[in-house]
Amino acid sequence: MSFRLKDVPLLSRSTLDRADHVRLDPDALREGWGKAKVLRVDPRGKVRVDNDQIVLDNAAVVGDGPGDAAVFLGVVEGSHLWAVREPELDGTLKDLRVLGSVDDFTAELLSTAYALLNWHDRARFHGGDGSTTTPARGGWSRLNAAGEEEFPRIDPAVICLVHDGADRVLLARQQHWPETMFSLLAGFVEAGESLERCVEREVREEVGVDLRDIHYLGSQPWPFPRSLMLGFAAIGDPAQEFVFSDGEIAEAHWFTRDEVRAALQAGDWTATQPGARLLVPGSISIARTIIESWAD
Repeated sequence: MSFRLKDVPLLSRSTLDRADHVRLDPDALREGWGKAKVLRVDPRGKVRVDNDQIVLDNAAVVGDGPGDAAVFLGVVEGSHLWAVREPELDGTLKDLRVLGSVDDFTAELLSTAYALLNWHDRARFHGGDGSTTTPARGGWSRLNAAGEEEFPRIDPAVICLVHDGADRVLLARQQHWPETMFSLLAGFVEAGESLERCVEREVREEVGVDLRDIHYLGSQPWPFPRSLMLGFAAIGDPAQEFVFSDGEIAEAHWFTRDEVRAALQAGDWTATQPGARLLVPGSISIARTIIESWAD
């Protein structure tokens, strides 16, 4: 049995005009600052919210112009959007993972801001010669003294729903998760490795199950801190004994479709369900979209 994603994952629904041509024009960036909006993000990834809606400040609150700490996110209704890292913020603060209802625009705005700001926090020195770097292209690259350019780093990771080809799915719980929290198996792609071989290796390392019929489903940015999740599905054998060889997984089980549907109806990891055996990830995760697609 094969299936496709029933929806585009939440963080993959692009609605923002990223305006690449504006990044290359320093004059346009400065001129647009006057009526720009700015998203302020604290070191923990939290932003100011009002009634669960993110707060965008006028650029004048931040300064007279886009300093080196600001990153250009795009253009909405003729106005520039920027993000800056703030050491401390006042008011009601939340991050993307705990916001209530997230629309497509908010999801993309936050995920892009997180990814860029997280990269800048870790890219202040050139990877080749160790020299100090400075932001360029509205924060979409950094230059060393010789003019050599580095771009935001993205770490590819696979995430795979393993099922039996019929009515059961394999879900696992990591060592540090509460007893009812289960999700799909995932891991980072290694150098010199294809995506499909990574899926095979990660599942074998984490639970000892061999796979067949691996197929790609879709992708989603996951800026915690800078991953790109690549979703797959594959078939495994429920009769194969689990082997937790890498120490990441505390337990794994084959759940029926009815059990998964009941967990989806119950909510997500934040739900309080006395006696529940299974809770699944929330809506911003591609894991949720994949699980829902299989369950349907």
